[in-house]
Amino acid sequence: MTNFPIIDGHNDTLLRLYEENEDKNSFFSKGANGHIDLPRARNNQFGGGFFAAFTPNANYEIAPEKYVTSTGYDMPLPPQIDQQTALNHTMQLASMLVELEATSNGIFQTVTNTQKLAFCLENQILAAIFHIEGAEAIDTDFSALQVLYQAGLRSLGIVWSRPNAYGEGVPFRYPSSPDIGGGLTEAGKDLVHACNQLGIMIDTTHLNEKGFWDVVQQSDAPIVATHSNVHAICPISRNLTDKQLQAIKKSNGVVGINYAVNMLREDGQFDTNIPLDTIVQHIAYIAENFGIDHVALGSDFDGTTVPDSLKDVTGLPKLMKRLQAHGFTDKDLEKVAYKNWIRVLGATWKD
Repeated sequence: MTNFPIIDGHNDTLLRLYEENEDKNSFFSKGANGHIDLPRARNNQFGGGFFAAFTPNANYEIAPEKYVTSTGYDMPLPPQIDQQTALNHTMQLASMLVELEATSNGIFQTVTNTQKLAFCLENQILAAIFHIEGAEAIDTDFSALQVLYQAGLRSLGIVWSRPNAYGEGVPFRYPSSPDIGGGLTEAGKDLVHACNQLGIMIDTTHLNEKGFWDVVQQSDAPIVATHSNVHAICPISRNLTDKQLQAIKKSNGVVGINYAVNMLREDGQFDTNIPLDTIVQHIAYIAENFGIDHVALGSDFDGTTVPDSLKDVTGLPKLMKRLQAHGFTDKDLEKVAYKNWIRVLGATWKD
């Protein structure tokens, strides 16, 4: 059996809809744009996931063709953005999430507790978890954090790769250690504590290694990376070292495996001609070395370049079958597909 509902650790579908100025109703029609729409999701085991609000820099685009060589790359990062700009953009995307739910006739719902999440999975309702990628929208007095929590925020990535008031991210650099730059600021440590108290999951994805270890020291919740991969396989700065993976295991946390080709391939290149077994390799590495309880899925759909063999959300059943062929049992697949996420959210959320 491979048809378990999948909770996905990260997508940028809200941003895609916003930037393409699509009618929100297009999300409810099967189409060819992007990686996710509701019909394709429901027909291919995608039960729900973390819908990210991310604020991009104006006039900045990741352009691999300008920097990639046969031996690697080091792409410059954009500058820090101001809090008001980020808050305004975040509110636009949060409003879109609200509107999607309001016009869905009950088949798309934002969830803030694991009981409702489980109910949605059991009843083929697409479940959305409101996530913010990069805490620029949060003022250091945390007034916005309180309001956004009341609006449904339940997952927060401290940084995207650029620096902010709370910490530093890693650049897009291959080959490279994630040990780049300083740790969390004092405000960043306070943010971890504030999220712990409210029951907002802290996401260490994009955070540099010193910042990661600060989260480990400061947080009393499971350590999570919603869309990251294995550094031992692909030594890009964005991926997690074995020491980091061990810390995630020790905290009873989880890693959502990212489908970005340059984070999957051993050579770090952007070539999309790779088999599904490349994704399986990262999942199996964590399962075999750190335990099946500490790996899940974190696609980065609509925010990255995925393998041609996967294509979009319609490739998920094929991925599950490849995992089964690799030797994952039904019990294993249940954990990777959704149970590990539910466990971690249940240990983190306060609802």
